[in-house]
Amino acid sequence: MTTARCLAAALALSAPLAAFAQAPRGADADGASSWAVGIALWPERKPYRDFDNKTRVWPLLTFENRWVRVFGPGVEFKLGRSGPLSYGLTLGYAGEGYKAGDSPFLTGMDKRRAGIWAGGRLGLKMGLTSFSTDLSADASNHSQGMRLRLGVDHRVPLGDFGLTPRLTATWLDRSYVDYYYGVKANEATAARAAYSPGSAVNVEFGVRADYRLDSQQVLFADVGVVALGNSIKRSPLIERSTVPELRLGYLYRF
Repeated sequence: MTTARCLAAALALSAPLAAFAQAPRGADADGASSWAVGIALWPERKPYRDFDNKTRVWPLLTFENRWVRVFGPGVEFKLGRSGPLSYGLTLGYAGEGYKAGDSPFLTGMDKRRAGIWAGGRLGLKMGLTSFSTDLSADASNHSQGMRLRLGVDHRVPLGDFGLTPRLTATWLDRSYVDYYYGVKANEATAARAAYSPGSAVNVEFGVRADYRLDSQQVLFADVGVVALGNSIKRSPLIERSTVPELRLGYLYRF
């Protein structure tokens, strides 16, 4: 397993859990730093045909203060806050892509590389409900793509337990979808037709459950499902229209 794929997994695990690392007083309130470490179990699932899915165990790291928030190999540079509205610049690694050896069906395909994504984020917090908008572009220039993510989640406190359902819609432009799910003419075979898709919108629904053992320790379970956009589902590389997600783990906040 490459270092890059390890970092990608850490990002996928850490981003939904960053709220656990915040101090009760709030890092934004007085500039104090807060950070947390932990471990998580993550079954890796991708929608490609006959993909070599595996279950991984990964370390977690989150950090936040007045100016910056770190979540795995991603970072947000905070530009400011106006009442419930916050905004910042983001930079992160995302582990999309594959190599031909990941599946017998991908034999003969060129490698699709993961990317470094840069962009901006707007957040709006109203009580226990949070809204977010993220716009980013592939700074590594592998896909030359862009994506726009709109999300909402709502935390339901139940004593030491908590439930946080979320709904996310992610628009992926044509360049992104074509790079990761298209089939070039020189890659086409009798079983794998050439395919040049358009843009797509993926929709995710998930629920995170957490149980606080004490003021510093938490156990969590995060389950979800991503419904793939039409131009992705129609790709000859894809064998499913939805992708399940599961994360289990432990976090210790300092």
